[in-house]
Amino acid sequence: MDLLRSYSDNYDEEDEDEEKPQSNPQNTQFNNNQQQNEDKDADEDDDDEETSIVSLPSKSAAPKVDDTALSLFSTSSSSAKTKPLDPTQHLVNYNPTFDQLWAPIYGPAHPYAKDGLAQGLRNHKLGFVENAAIDSFVFDEQYNTFHTYGYAADPSASAINNFVGDFNALEKNRAVSVYNIPQSEQKRRRIEKKKDTEDGDEDDEVMVDKEEVQNPASDSWLSKNKISPWSGKKEGLQGELTEEQKKYAEEYAKKKAEERGEKVEKGEVVIDKTTFHGKDEKDYQGRPWISPPKDVKATNDHCYIPKRCVHTWSGHTKGVSAIRFFPKYGHLILSAGMDTKIKIWDVFGSGKCMRTYMGHSKAVRDICFSNDGTKFLSAGYDKNIKYWDTETGKVISTFSTGKVPYVVKLNPDDDKQNVLLAGMSDKKIVQWDMNSGEITQEYDQHLGAVNTITFVDNNRRFVTSSDDKSLRVWEYGIPVVIKYISEPHMHSMPSISVHPNTNWLAAQSLDNQILIYSTRERFQLNKKKRFAGHIVAGYACQVNFSPDGRFVMSGDGEGRMWFWDWKTCKVFRTLRCHEGVCIGCEWHPLEQSKVATCGWDGLIKYCPIVTDVPGHPVLTSAPSGSYIYKIFSCLLAVIVEIL
Repeated sequence: MDLLRSYSDNYDEEDEDEEKPQSNPQNTQFNNNQQQNEDKDADEDDDDEETSIVSLPSKSAAPKVDDTALSLFSTSSSSAKTKPLDPTQHLVNYNPTFDQLWAPIYGPAHPYAKDGLAQGLRNHKLGFVENAAIDSFVFDEQYNTFHTYGYAADPSASAINNFVGDFNALEKNRAVSVYNIPQSEQKRRRIEKKKDTEDGDEDDEVMVDKEEVQNPASDSWLSKNKISPWSGKKEGLQGELTEEQKKYAEEYAKKKAEERGEKVEKGEVVIDKTTFHGKDEKDYQGRPWISPPKDVKATNDHCYIPKRCVHTWSGHTKGVSAIRFFPKYGHLILSAGMDTKIKIWDVFGSGKCMRTYMGHSKAVRDICFSNDGTKFLSAGYDKNIKYWDTETGKVISTFSTGKVPYVVKLNPDDDKQNVLLAGMSDKKIVQWDMNSGEITQEYDQHLGAVNTITFVDNNRRFVTSSDDKSLRVWEYGIPVVIKYISEPHMHSMPSISVHPNTNWLAAQSLDNQILIYSTRERFQLNKKKRFAGHIVAGYACQVNFSPDGRFVMSGDGEGRMWFWDWKTCKVFRTLRCHEGVCIGCEWHPLEQSKVATCGWDGLIKYCPIVTDVPGHPVLTSAPSGSYIYKIFSCLLAVIVEIL
């Protein structure tokens, strides 16, 4: 106890020495009073210590630590809990609140930030560019105004201050743009420019020699006397017009004449020529060369399909667009060529070209014989329709409306052989009276160029097809459609032919099939009959029937001739006839097993039947109508069979 008490006294003395205040004369009285009080307290404490236990003060053996960083961390953590989170921060040292997690991001987004927001909104490498509803002309106007005057309109600004740039220039020019300068300003500028030009010319005159100014070959004279940018240039005299220029001038003159109401020649004027290639135009009895042989008659009512071609007529230098047999007899065949020529060929005799008709300046589109064959019509791309005499080759009359005729047809009635119908490229069917040369009727309902004209119902009606993918039925002489056939699945039909029983129409459709329509009152499509297998898309290949109606035939785009059975609608046979497109085909009117074809290779081929006798050689009928040859062929076949 004595040791503890002494240790306590020493500790108190050390504390008193350390905390002893410095002497101050002003506070002497205060210190004396305080000392007296402390003495009293000390006496009381001595009395208490004698009666109580003394407790030892706590001592820490740990070294002193600098707590400055701890205080800073506590301050930053408390402030971090109040500010929003950084979306780029990957580690959080405290539990954030709901408001902190869902607080919006403050401040502008950096264009290169990888937080996904700026990248998604950025449509330019420097940031986000907004689309402004401004016209291109207005933009160019303001762009040029800014580069000229230094100010421009700001479409995104308010109505009060809607300009940017130099406001002094804006007030000086009264906010005009380069495109709406007032007339007074334009006039003032022209006057100033003119004065500047005159002043410059005066200065130049002082420096330029007078002799050079008076010399027309010098540049000074040209600059002094120039009137336009082309003045002073030495140009040669205008030479003759080229063919293209002459053609344009003629067309322009015709157009102007039509506008003035003057009567002009609508088709191209071509000198008509003809050449006879036979020996004599008349025989020893005085009969013309177009007269049919007297011994030519129908040998058989039953038709057969030919197996190969035995004769070829080659005289056209370009493709052949159409062929027609001489009516009723077929001893001659007429061909229309793309070389502007029409030729007629002998079928039964020599097989040579008899006459050439030259009257068109462009390709011939269509031809049509009269009922007796003494005359025929031709339509060309030179916009002319010509009526020819078959025997002499003279042009009887010419018709034209200024449009290209695609099809020509004579009325099949014998008492109406002077009536001509033509389907034109201007969507009309024009009817002429060839005796007077006047247009008597126009059928104007189609929406495209007219391709075919086919008479039905004892020639009281006719059916037309057009590029508008429709069929229209007309009453002859009345320009009103009595039947309109148009379906969404229909295609253009560039060729139509009538069945020999006159109850059906075969229409060549450009979707590679032949459709059959009834010629009765309703003109319905026969869905049970459809002939397909050939490729005619894009080509106006002719379709035709055999004289007995048992077969349907058509060319195709690959040069083949197709034959179908009428009842079964199946392909009966195909013949390879031409190298190019087989565009036309005609069945001989008397020789029921002979077919003529024409193509774009310029050839006309004649295909008769080939008779096959088992065990005997093949006998091919030659292009002759003589019965002697036929009898000889039959006798030879019988003799071979007996032997």
